[in-house]
Amino acid sequence: MSISASEVAELRKATGAGLMDCKKALQESGGDYEGALDYLRKKGQKVAAKRADRDANEGVVVTILDESGNKGVVMALSCETDFVAKNEDFVAFANKLANLALANGVKDKEGILPLEIDGTSVSDKLVEQTGKIGEKIEVSDLQVVEGDKIASYIHSGSKIGVLISYKDGGKDGADQFFRSIAMHVAAMSPKILHCNEFEMEFVEKEAESLQGQIKVENEDRERLGKPLKNVPQYASRKQLTPEVMAKAEADVKAQLEAEGKPEKIWDKIVPGKIERFIADNTLLDQELCLLNQFFALDDTKTVEAAVSDFADGAEIVAFSRVSVG
Repeated sequence: MSISASEVAELRKATGAGLMDCKKALQESGGDYEGALDYLRKKGQKVAAKRADRDANEGVVVTILDESGNKGVVMALSCETDFVAKNEDFVAFANKLANLALANGVKDKEGILPLEIDGTSVSDKLVEQTGKIGEKIEVSDLQVVEGDKIASYIHSGSKIGVLISYKDGGKDGADQFFRSIAMHVAAMSPKILHCNEFEMEFVEKEAESLQGQIKVENEDRERLGKPLKNVPQYASRKQLTPEVMAKAEADVKAQLEAEGKPEKIWDKIVPGKIERFIADNTLLDQELCLLNQFFALDDTKTVEAAVSDFADGAEIVAFSRVSVG
């Protein structure tokens, strides 16, 4: 049957599907608009099924805060190519979904799927978008952060987004300072806030693994005539009990005595040696724990120290980092 250009244009405007897809949908449905919509939905489901096993490693990350600034959503909408990720409609769709999640109190990516958007569920809308674009489209991550104050940061390219809940300690400029902390989170990718969150069994296994890695590396360094790396006894502050620290201090003093250093200058040397001991034996913390990492904007201090120096009472309460790729 004959399908007019205006009918095709109307369907295309409503769905965003390609001209030929809209024309075929109208032909298959005998010119019935609702039937054509159903055809396109089914086509979307068919495309989605075909692409279900594809990797959606591109996409965009967006952050949305509520009017009070006490709650935020950071969400990743993933696709298969960077070309689609940079499309204005794709980015607008991601922001629309994030706003929907915030308005409905969604806590995770599963929670957004049953919500309604444009007269259909988000789950069906994602299938529709897959059919329209021809790529796997999915909400790959969604996290919520709440607190007195929220700092937000989107890394260049919109591939990484960070939200930080913080207490400002009553000092001006906290919004910019904690935004710099969010930038650190984006760059350094910590997994938890503090090493106290680790299970001891995990720490002990990681310590053994770390020791083994450095020993193997030292074999190569020795063969090449390079200085050997220190093999740590521990991997986390969680292992540095008062007894461990007391022994470390006693060992430092014994070394100073053996070197013939006058006891009256030990007080000037011991603190630096203990700091070095801690740094050498907390490599796991430095990799995974935000507060224990060295601050990217001032690597002479940890993030915890930087926050403490910013203001009395300043504190990082929680954070979330979401990325695509």
